[in-house]
Amino acid sequence: MPRSTLLSRLPATPPRVMRALAIAALVANAGIAVTGSVVRVTGSGLGCPAWPSCFPGSLVPDPRYDVAPLHQWVEFSNRLLTGVLSAVVAACLLAALNTRPRRRRLTLLAVSMPAGVVVQAVIGGITVLAGLAWWTVSVHYLVSMVLVWLSVLLVRATGQLDGPPVPALPAAGRGLVALSTVALGALLAAGTLVTAAGPHAGDAKTPRLGLGVPQMAQLHSDLVIGYLGLLVGLGFLLRAVDASAVLRRRHWVLVAAVLAQGALGGIQYVLGVPEVLVSLHVLGACLTTAAAAALWAASTDRPPVPTVRPGTDGAPGTSTPDAATSSTPAGSHSR
Repeated sequence: MPRSTLLSRLPATPPRVMRALAIAALVANAGIAVTGSVVRVTGSGLGCPAWPSCFPGSLVPDPRYDVAPLHQWVEFSNRLLTGVLSAVVAACLLAALNTRPRRRRLTLLAVSMPAGVVVQAVIGGITVLAGLAWWTVSVHYLVSMVLVWLSVLLVRATGQLDGPPVPALPAAGRGLVALSTVALGALLAAGTLVTAAGPHAGDAKTPRLGLGVPQMAQLHSDLVIGYLGLLVGLGFLLRAVDASAVLRRRHWVLVAAVLAQGALGGIQYVLGVPEVLVSLHVLGACLTTAAAAALWAASTDRPPVPTVRPGTDGAPGTSTPDAATSSTPAGSHSR
């Protein structure tokens, strides 16, 4: 891919800067999901009933309209945070484009960040114009989880070169990781149905999903148990194949996150879904998704980015003598 004249005049992106920006994108994508839940539980979803402006003819909150100022500013603040997220992901893309040598996989993952923000902006507009219809809110949330997942892969890619992936697990193990990922997707989707049937619609006049909270909560809890069962099976497999310490550690982090989420969900149900616990549950969902993505990323490996000697610009040929061969050989696992 030819490098543009402007980018060629800039210093190459240092690996530590690329990684820092990728982590910032991960935090920002998770953060916007959590602040979105604050909008919902405070009933501020229609605090700005127009799109992209807050009110017809006004980009910002306007006290002349019959909407509570708190609701206006909560929703408007969430929209402003989208601007912060946009700046972060744009910086990610520019940094990836200026990585030398440019890496296709890193660039594609970086492109997915601003593309995802654009998609979310469109879905957000549809959500407002549809009066916070439950299915639009559900899609909005699920896309955020996809972006959290891709952000984790982006962080992982900052330390890897292009090349065919080398399996870190046998086929059965990779299949179980894939199956657990599908189960997580179903679990997250079921969670949006619980929310859609619950009391926090984002606005008092928004119709709710008429399937009943107990029924949706039961479906959600059943999927949690099924997901945990898959993770337990994966744990036994990791031990049987003497998987790497990294894989085992990420597996236990994921199990801990799922258990914490299950406990928090049970407390929510018993206490009648208090507002603060809803936002904590969304944060927990982001952490669980990130942990699952980290496990997925560790199930394969690629050559590491060579270590750059101090004082170089990151051009090829500046690695330490054994940097390019420092990855774990296929089929062997460090403990």
